[in-house]
Amino acid sequence: MSQRKRLSNTPNPSQGKRPSSSSAAREDNDDTAFTQPSSTQVQRGMEKLTPAQVDQKTAEVVQYFLVKDQKKIPVRRAELVKHVVKEYRNIYPEIMKRAARTFDQVFGLKMIEIDAKNHMYILINKLEPGEGPPTLRSPTNPKMGLLFVILSVVFMKGGVVRENLIWSTLKKLRVDPGEKHEEFGDVKRLVTDEFVRQRYLEYGRIPHTEPVEHEFRWGQRADVEVSKSKILEFMGQLYDQDPQTWTQQHREAHSGSSSSQTASSSQR
Repeated sequence: MSQRKRLSNTPNPSQGKRPSSSSAAREDNDDTAFTQPSSTQVQRGMEKLTPAQVDQKTAEVVQYFLVKDQKKIPVRRAELVKHVVKEYRNIYPEIMKRAARTFDQVFGLKMIEIDAKNHMYILINKLEPGEGPPTLRSPTNPKMGLLFVILSVVFMKGGVVRENLIWSTLKKLRVDPGEKHEEFGDVKRLVTDEFVRQRYLEYGRIPHTEPVEHEFRWGQRADVEVSKSKILEFMGQLYDQDPQTWTQQHREAHSGSSSSQTASSSQR
């Protein structure tokens, strides 16, 4: 959308930098210290502010989300309160409600909470349940196409795969994680760092392995955005098979198509 693109030039010094463990720990502490205001506290806070002040702060929150969304980085409540909401934290629920309404009515987006424990939010396109955003329904962006392949392998292998299987699969597609790719650059960094930070993938160490081995799972964003039934259709076309021949995956895809859409849009 043109409105979203215009915001891509908005300066944001934190963009593109991976937060250090110490800064992440500080944000966790900040979030622990943040207490959700009661409806009475929100009402009192609103009485002390002008409508223009509330609108301005809501606009700042909307812009912050859109800038983060350019790189598909989830927004943590702790960083949002600390860096954007600031002294307006006593009306945080009202600001988030208004921001969600703006995304819905102006941008055609839905703000959802993908991690209720750590209070992390993302924006997704408002589409029919199970359809997913255009980039992952029919990926034309090369990076999203690569991600779609990886998610397909993980799904078809039961939800978790060792990383050496992913690397061997990519090599068959002439994408070598050990070499710099003209389209993807550092492939291993893209897969194990960028896709992980975006919450499309989880990448973790397998306990008690020597030498150390890692495995991939679907991340929280993938669970919300990616249609497993579309992956089955893709695999069926690839292997010229009826998707129902993969009985376990077919059952999971169709039983989970509605549950994947139940992620809360609560503004906690």
